Amino acid sequence: MKRINALCAVALIGLSLAAAAHEGEDHNKKKDGPVKKEQKDWGIAGDSKAVKRTVEITMTDTMRFTPDKIEVKQGETVRFVVKNTGKVMHEMVIGTKKELDEHAALMAKFPTMEHDEPYQAHVPAGKTGDLVWSFNRAGDFDFACLIAGHYQAGMVGKIKVVADAKAPAQAKGQKN
Repeated sequence: MKRINALCAVALIGLSLAAAAHEGEDHNKKKDGPVKKEQKDWGIAGDSKAVKRTVEITMTDTMRFTPDKIEVKQGETVRFVVKNTGKVMHEMVIGTKKELDEHAALMAKFPTMEHDEPYQAHVPAGKTGDLVWSFNRAGDFDFACLIAGHYQAGMVGKIKVVADAKAPAQAKGQKN
């Protein structure tokens, strides 16, 4: 039991150090200029004028998102207002499980790695960030905090994009 407690203490210290490494960085600063509109499996950067719905998400130091399950309709553009109620940096990154796994592995190796994509919101402690995303493909996708240790601690969520019966097959994410 003492060994388990010691391992838990070491893991918590590691999480705190990784978060502290990020704390001084301004990950929430968006680059000047137009947003990169690159089609991803889970959609494309949205135009704020096309937003039809806002979803508020809270991130905590217990390494959880609330809510952690979201359903949207194919074709819907959503503004995510991401609130960090914790004392360390958190982020929300949308993607496929495979993409998030790969990105989390990179973040574990390079915890100070800078990245700024339209499907990510980096939010310092006590602050609020946002991201606008257009879900133009149906399917089951994920979101996570990829700061070193947070993903591994279970800071993940699910997004279900319900197919629009009128949408063409290619837009539903089907391959030809």
